[in-house]
Amino acid sequence: MLGAIIGDIVGSVYEWHNIKTKEFPLFRNDCFFTDDTVMTVAVAEALMDGGEPNNFIESMKKWGRMYPNAGYGGRFGSWLFSDSREPYNSWGNGSAMRVSPCAWLMDCGFCARTGMWPSNGRNRAIQSAEVTHNHPEGIKGALAVTDAIFMCRFYFGGYELDYGNGDCCTPEQWKARIKEHIEHEHGYDLSRTLDEIRPTYCFNASCQDTVPQAITAFLESTDFEDAIRNAISLGGDSDTLAAITGSIAEAAYGIPDWIKDKAWTYLDEPIRDVCRRWRKFVQDFE
Repeated sequence: MLGAIIGDIVGSVYEWHNIKTKEFPLFRNDCFFTDDTVMTVAVAEALMDGGEPNNFIESMKKWGRMYPNAGYGGRFGSWLFSDSREPYNSWGNGSAMRVSPCAWLMDCGFCARTGMWPSNGRNRAIQSAEVTHNHPEGIKGALAVTDAIFMCRFYFGGYELDYGNGDCCTPEQWKARIKEHIEHEHGYDLSRTLDEIRPTYCFNASCQDTVPQAITAFLESTDFEDAIRNAISLGGDSDTLAAITGSIAEAAYGIPDWIKDKAWTYLDEPIRDVCRRWRKFVQDFE
């Protein structure tokens, strides 16, 4: 979850002032957390409260109203501050940027032992999307990100090798497996490189034109910081791109302590509290 928050903070100052380079200060004094962080925290708390549709609705409305000026999209903002509890068929990238906590409830050991994917996190990912983004593209975006995070946890975490079920692969071979799965399972085209995407890519708030680019930014990365820089360098919806990429990169590489410590300074106590509780919740869950 922290990887998504860091991507959001770093990308916050570039959303409306795009840059097309990887050469920029990772943290600026004017960086801030946005709706991407607020809703990621809301999903995490909803999971800790039970992970049912009502938990997601109540948590999103609670946290959204605590931070009314965090930068929500128009339709989501209208839903957030209304009495409605019904979804509105969105295909926006909000379902993908907030979903990362769901992937951390998927049991890697179960998968290694049985060869079967655990369904709990994927089902929660669907529910976390459906409460607002119940359009097929909105659900697909959330699931693709969830799958990418889980596969990073599984492969980069060594679960396959620990249970004697696989060969020793390089990170690039693991990434090739992730790419193949996302393309086959979700139908996203991941064939274009960042250099091919970057020149013409511009702001787009849809899942279908954010999630593939964010995943590609991870696939071409060498470490967590490089992944964030890749995402920002594309332009577009920079904070959301980097939040999605960061959520995947965290699962593959972990996060350097200095980046964690710096990001922590941009958060207030209510959000820090959820982050602390989430860390303990995931440790106890595992």
